[in-house]
Amino acid sequence: MGLNGRKSGLVMAKNKGKPQHNSTDGKPAKAGEKTLVLDVGGHHVKVYASGHPEPREIATGPKFTPQMLVREVGQLVSDWSYSRVAIGYPGPVREGHPSEEPLHLGRGWTSFDFAKGFGVPVRIVNDAAMQALGSYRGGDMLFLGLGTGLGSALIVEGVLQPLQLEAVPYRKGRTVEAYVGEAGLERLGHGKWRSHVRRVVTLLRYIVQADYVILGGGNTKLLKKLPLDCFLGENALAFPGGLRLWEGVPRELCGKRIKPQEGNSQAQAAAQ
Repeated sequence: MGLNGRKSGLVMAKNKGKPQHNSTDGKPAKAGEKTLVLDVGGHHVKVYASGHPEPREIATGPKFTPQMLVREVGQLVSDWSYSRVAIGYPGPVREGHPSEEPLHLGRGWTSFDFAKGFGVPVRIVNDAAMQALGSYRGGDMLFLGLGTGLGSALIVEGVLQPLQLEAVPYRKGRTVEAYVGEAGLERLGHGKWRSHVRRVVTLLRYIVQADYVILGGGNTKLLKKLPLDCFLGENALAFPGGLRLWEGVPRELCGKRIKPQEGNSQAQAAAQ
């Protein structure tokens, strides 16, 4: 099925019809509402809201549960007003709900009723997908998050498609994530890790035929040289990504074309 027809895809253009179901409430977004944005990670949750772009933080860890998320967020932002929630979740999401338990948090995420817990409508996407939404500049964009693992998402003309590119086979029976994730960094050292990041980025861009790549995640600070048509993102872009999850990508970006600086044949050759 084409990208626009995938269940996990989300049409993100403003004023371009109803978004598909990347929400737990199944209702269309309403204009003028305030959004609480939660960027959930293995070490902390960054909490933003409409009118509050400076994040507040909650510590997480291997025992952190969704019940703790609801309780601690409620305490942290008791002085904020909001009528809906956007969550970036550190794991796969299908039809607007976590489909697998997170690797670095507690259990119970796949069965939790987030809309009931927060008492307002909730929309959930993979955390890489939410940062991708905030990073989107138009055209066909691949987002790759270099952190504990490898997060990935693709946006084609305003349509978001979360990906699981970390499972792509790469070398010696290992996946790309085993080389460019944190375990690969520790095993290979900085120099070899950087070399594999460049190779993997070029390879994955060629696979999805993206115009350009945005690299996010904490380990991007270790990079010295980027492949062509590759740009560094910012973790703070999860906030506008959460807003766009409800409000939509600006229409002018959805029709904007980005011309790559290199041809596909060059990208393919560099990936060898």
